Amino acid sequence: MKIVLLDAHTANPGDVSWQPLEALGDCAIHPRTPAAETIARCAGAQAVITNKSPLTRDMLDALPDLKYIGVTATGYNIVDTSAARERGIVVTNVPGYSTPAVAQLVFALLLELTNHVGHHARSVEEGRWAACPDFCYWDHPVIELSGRTLGVVGFGDIGAAVAHIGQAFGMRVLASRREWKSAPPAGIEAATTDEIFAQADAISLHCPLTEATRHLVGERTLGLMKPEAFLINTGRGPLVDEAALAAALNAGRIAGAGLDVLSVEPPGAGNPLIGARNCLITPHIGWASREARVRLIEQTAANLRAFLAGTAVNVVG
Repeated sequence: MKIVLLDAHTANPGDVSWQPLEALGDCAIHPRTPAAETIARCAGAQAVITNKSPLTRDMLDALPDLKYIGVTATGYNIVDTSAARERGIVVTNVPGYSTPAVAQLVFALLLELTNHVGHHARSVEEGRWAACPDFCYWDHPVIELSGRTLGVVGFGDIGAAVAHIGQAFGMRVLASRREWKSAPPAGIEAATTDEIFAQADAISLHCPLTEATRHLVGERTLGLMKPEAFLINTGRGPLVDEAALAAALNAGRIAGAGLDVLSVEPPGAGNPLIGARNCLITPHIGWASREARVRLIEQTAANLRAFLAGTAVNVVG
């Protein structure tokens, strides 16, 4: 079997192994693939593995040998799944591999907003502590999470992991989801999205991106938030109306935001959140722990192995 990896670098810049996939066939591994080269690189392949390299209807039309597409991510909107289904091409994704890593990043962002560790450490490097007349100083408020309210919008695997960590910090946890098929876990309070925006001191977004959730965070919902509240988004960039959030931050209508995702990645120079007041932005690293990427590669190989055995799993679209 010929297997083509279109954009292997982000999942594996060299610190882990592709051996689980290489054991399944002849692998052509490309760090990155410009769209104009996708068809040529995939010609004759039965399986294509992609993360963010698009596979459009026109591309699939030009690849008659293709039988399988493995997406090395949970989201799979870069594949035209309707076109794939029409051509009998199986498309799979990898759910759940990054849950611990993303949940950890939620609190890395939130703790930086509440404790300003990076800022204070830089101030020590600049000599401010050595020049201080007192044994300590702080020039941003240091805020305890204990006793405050965490709102989790989207109570799937990652949302549940974030809620559990919030409970360990002594936080009250409100959670929303499209449908509660059973009662929330002990200590988790079911709430509407509006109730979360109005009551929470920190809001973390974990819902899927749909037409209903696009710009979920906008002028109206930002207007519900407390002025001392923080917003965290490690889900999908377009959940947030970036111009509205920047305006709210710059006007001091909310206390701060921590974002690992943006509507366009990498961002253009005109993104209003870059440089916005008390806004932390990380370059989509929530999934990037070595442990998570090892799980990702192993599950990607397991998905392909199951397909070859005639028992495909994690099929999408």
